[in-house]
Amino acid sequence: MGQLTGKTAVVTGATSGIGLAVAQRFASEGAHVFITGRRKEQLDAAVAQLDGDVTAVAGDVSDLDDLDRLYEAVAQQGRRVDVLFANAGGGAFSSLEQVTEEHFDQTFDINVKGTLFTVQKALPLLNDGASIILSGSTAATSGAEAFGVYAASKAAIRSFARTWANELRGRAVRVNTIIPGPTDTPGITGLAPDEEQAGQLKGYLAGTVPLGRMAQPAEIANAVLFLASDQASFVTGTELFADGGLNQI
Repeated sequence: MGQLTGKTAVVTGATSGIGLAVAQRFASEGAHVFITGRRKEQLDAAVAQLDGDVTAVAGDVSDLDDLDRLYEAVAQQGRRVDVLFANAGGGAFSSLEQVTEEHFDQTFDINVKGTLFTVQKALPLLNDGASIILSGSTAATSGAEAFGVYAASKAAIRSFARTWANELRGRAVRVNTIIPGPTDTPGITGLAPDEEQAGQLKGYLAGTVPLGRMAQPAEIANAVLFLASDQASFVTGTELFADGGLNQI
């Protein structure tokens, strides 16, 4: 039996990178996994890569109607949620002088508003003793240049986890934050304007990590699985840094 056999998991932002790797790991451990993504073509491609019981629901976490449709799909199958990985998010470089209202709104709508309502709307379907994992970032505490809006949105995630762990303790629901270090994902590649600069960015990021390399999405998925499983039954309100030592050394 897998660590999540018989359980139902929801993974948002699961069409690529860490979200896709986590969905695959959850499914391989026996969970029925509901995945979301904004683009149907990418969502269909993700489903084709996943082995196990998977249900895909297209939607944008910053759209509350889309979130309602996600949880309606869960309820229509007669399921309740045991694991929620609120992963959907994103960001872009922009210095203080360059930040626009559109950049701010887009970042906070997805990362902060989207995370809040992803969790809030799950509550009626959430089993007592469930595990909620939020997707944080080393940027929340590193002060990286030109990443201030993104960093602030991820600092909000750290705060949410602590508050919600306290608020949901009566239901024995655990809430934790995974803090990945630089990870080789399409999201990282997309921060650069072309392949050459993407390669330079990855080389720079790898050089900042004490272990000397970027993480692979599957390595982050291993850490998320720990937080989702009974192995972390006494872990709540905390941050698990899977960052190769970046923010530790």
